Amino acid sequence: MPVNLSIKNVPDEVAEHLRRRAERRHRSLQGELLAIIEEAVQTERDLSPRELLAEVRGLGLRTPADAAAIIRADRDRR
Repeated sequence: MPVNLSIKNVPDEVAEHLRRRAERRHRSLQGELLAIIEEAVQTERDLSPRELLAEVRGLGLRTPADAAAIIRADRDRR
């Protein structure tokens, strides 16, 4: 059964960017959001173990400290 999702407190600039993106693709805002979510989930599922390993190696991690630094930087951007 389909589920209704809601995103609250979306910044105006993000909402406007999404509206423009939907318009360029001839979709409603709802249709564009669903397409983005489907793509995110599909991409995640499609990686083979070999592809996932290549993606991780592409990050250039050498030690656990490198990984921690990347995670810390990502959290600080939020």
